[in-house]
Amino acid sequence: MSYFDYAKEKDFLICIDSDGCAMDTMNSKHFNSFGPEYVKTYGLEEYKEEALNHWNEVNLFSGTRGINRFKGLAMALREMSNRKGIKFEGLEGFEHWCETAPQLSNPALLEECQKQRNECMEKALLWSIHVNLSIVEAQDDDMPFENVKDAMDEMSKHADLTAVSSANGQAVDHEWTKHQIKENCRVLLCQEAGSKAYCIERLLEKGYDKDKVLMVGDAPGDKKAALDNGVRFYPIIVEKEGFSWKRLKEEASVKLLNGEFDDNYQAQLIEEFEAALGI
Repeated sequence: MSYFDYAKEKDFLICIDSDGCAMDTMNSKHFNSFGPEYVKTYGLEEYKEEALNHWNEVNLFSGTRGINRFKGLAMALREMSNRKGIKFEGLEGFEHWCETAPQLSNPALLEECQKQRNECMEKALLWSIHVNLSIVEAQDDDMPFENVKDAMDEMSKHADLTAVSSANGQAVDHEWTKHQIKENCRVLLCQEAGSKAYCIERLLEKGYDKDKVLMVGDAPGDKKAALDNGVRFYPIIVEKEGFSWKRLKEEASVKLLNGEFDDNYQAQLIEEFEAALGI
């Protein structure tokens, strides 16, 4: 069955990112899984502290927060190459794949690795597999942010809800099921379904009016995926997540339903969001 095999039920659609947005897992996943596995896979133990600091800057604490895992990896490898003169065999090919591939996922990278020999890409696939395993092993630590379930319970009365996430689908399914927020969703669209922009584009084919569609996210990539598709964006502000979800329930979603989520309100939200990330 296709990820997109469901019928529109309500006039409104609210798409919700997972890590760092609905789930308080983004920092822990990067601190405990993505970063350490990056150092281990590419033999960067000698430069561990610097490599991890830069990894966290790229993926958590800058304008590239929430970037696709493979694009973040390519950026980190290029930076370490430039700083330390380390040669990662096949890095240029991996960077090219990250910029041109229609889908950035484990299955897509495996398919590419079966077409050509590229050490950097083969290591990237191994790294990604190990990251997923590490995350699964640590899943007891996952928790949604404050006010997430209350907001989703209320919004699901008036809108179709979907997850739109670049995270691993197995992890998202486990986390959202465990915390009883999956039950509010029509479908979980994760890394395996395609990019966030692609997923929103396909969802719009269900017949939703663009002015009745909202993307909820915590990263610049979420904003871009929304605006590129001509739909509204609501930011979950870093370190103000509980407040953001309360405001989403009590103010932003109400404005959406009443046709009051206008350009001025959108601009106000984006200004606040970008200021929090120092953009």
